[in-house]
Amino acid sequence: MKSIPKISEAEWEIMKVIWGNHPVTAEQIVQHLPGSIEWSDQTVRTFITRLLKKKAIGFEKSGRSYLYYPLLSERECVQAESQSFLKRVFGGATNLMVTNFLEEVTLSAQEIEQLERLLQEKKAQGARKDPGTQE
Repeated sequence: MKSIPKISEAEWEIMKVIWGNHPVTAEQIVQHLPGSIEWSDQTVRTFITRLLKKKAIGFEKSGRSYLYYPLLSERECVQAESQSFLKRVFGGATNLMVTNFLEEVTLSAQEIEQLERLLQEKKAQGARKDPGTQE
């Protein structure tokens, strides 16, 4: 697995715009940010520079503009962030994280069914990997 850089909360906002709209200029990034974020053009450019240094995004020159595009997929970044969170908050114990989550939120019947399907799929995958394991 390739190394995924640590992306700050603010940089995630920039990445979300780039993932959804690439290739995109800095001006377009500013326009696509949620209304609750009121960053100056310079602030956005600072985050872009950081993401370029981290090799999370790349660019190509188009006339007088730079077009930015992701070098990492959203899925890769979400997986890396999830693993980091799991290790940092729950010491890597997935069962503690899931238990805590389930105790703290209200789920619809549809969400519960979806989770049950996921758990059944995981159970079936585990049985295929190690047929000698009893569950």
